[in-house]
Amino acid sequence: MSAPAQRITRALMRLTPAILPFADAATPELPLGRLLRLALFQVTVGMAAVLLIGTLNRVMIVELKVQASVVAVMLALPLVFAPLRALVGFRSDTHRSVLGWRRVPYIWFGTLLQFGGLAIMPFALLILSGDTTGPLWVGDAAAALAFLLVGAGLHTVQTAGLALATDLAPAEARPRVVALLCAALVAGMMVSAVLFGLVLATFSPVRLIQVIQGAALLTMVLNGVALWKQEPRDPARTRSLARPAFAESWRGYAGTGRARRRLVAIGLGTAGFSMQDVLLEPYGGEILRLSVAATTALTAILAAGGGIGLWLAARWLARGGDPFRVAAAGCGIGILAFSAVTFASPLDSARLFGTGVALIGLGGGLFAHGTLTAAMNAAGPEGTGLALGAWGAAQASAAGLAIAAGGLVRDAGGALARSGALGAGLEGPASGYLIVYHLEIALLFGALVALGPLVRSQDAASAPGRDRLTQNLAERPA
Repeated sequence: MSAPAQRITRALMRLTPAILPFADAATPELPLGRLLRLALFQVTVGMAAVLLIGTLNRVMIVELKVQASVVAVMLALPLVFAPLRALVGFRSDTHRSVLGWRRVPYIWFGTLLQFGGLAIMPFALLILSGDTTGPLWVGDAAAALAFLLVGAGLHTVQTAGLALATDLAPAEARPRVVALLCAALVAGMMVSAVLFGLVLATFSPVRLIQVIQGAALLTMVLNGVALWKQEPRDPARTRSLARPAFAESWRGYAGTGRARRRLVAIGLGTAGFSMQDVLLEPYGGEILRLSVAATTALTAILAAGGGIGLWLAARWLARGGDPFRVAAAGCGIGILAFSAVTFASPLDSARLFGTGVALIGLGGGLFAHGTLTAAMNAAGPEGTGLALGAWGAAQASAAGLAIAAGGLVRDAGGALARSGALGAGLEGPASGYLIVYHLEIALLFGALVALGPLVRSQDAASAPGRDRLTQNLAERPA
């Protein structure tokens, strides 16, 4: 190769981290190709989440004519396993394997659970809709089993996968690795939503079977590729691992006020950002009279804001930023965002609404990245799974409960407003939505209150170093 060509090649290699998002997350220990391959487990988690919450939600109610109450119960079943993520993470920390793996068995068996649930789900849903000559309870039981299997697999894969990423990534690269993994989750959700919508545009029972079972097969393939040659085999290490009781380890982890406060902040902040998940599009269509295309674009705006938030958080943390400050900044932006969404109704401003939606994504990205990085930093070498499982349990449980509560509060608040119980000025159709948005602002303020002492304690931990530096500068001769 000629000298000019070599110079151009070197220049392009130096430019790559700048022009390729999250390329700077790569390290010699975890090269970019290997890291991108590992991130595929987040793609399958996003695909399963969209299939359950988005695609099947509509298909079951509209095309299959299943009662909305039954659909709500089925979609809530995967949340049963959310609180168990801490136990899953703990078990992966202390797993003894003849092959010397700790995380791989849990990711693999979680993948099998997802595959099994998705494999039987389309047939169960068709029976649930009444398309059967047998007893209807079989459809209810089979559908419940399918949703439970997918939920258990999804939570197991994500918990063990995040723990594996923490094991492999050097401490200084973890903020950027977190950003890449979160971006992979968002990308998996967006691409899956588009593909499922296109394929199911012309609905038929056969097409439903093909889509869901295709997702099952793709889950197996992508997770298998993600796992390939990731975790080093070390039988000696797994044989020598101590196996304390879960209750004892949990008391050791969550027994301090700092850990409890961190979990409370995660729960409050996640609930604050999640209550609007099923309300933004109806709010835009019903209150601001936006078209279907405009309300559908809200998902892209929200995702774009989230991606920018993840990128900014990664840059901030890479420069030595405090993850709790990053999370607090996300809460502050979220308060501004929901204020903008609230004022969009009386001002009848679609632009203000769109700005608020983008800021919700931005604040949510900062908050999620900050709290996940804080959980990684708090984990000891042998307690990574427990720490990340606790984060996942708090985050997933709070999100699920908040989404359900958001719909209930909207309906109850709207009924009170229409009855005149809230006063003549609040009898409009926007009142139910605005009550939810005000609750979200209150939850984010609560998260800021919980995060405040965590930021102060972080500052106090670094204060001795600053004090010594100040003393040295004062003692330096002029």
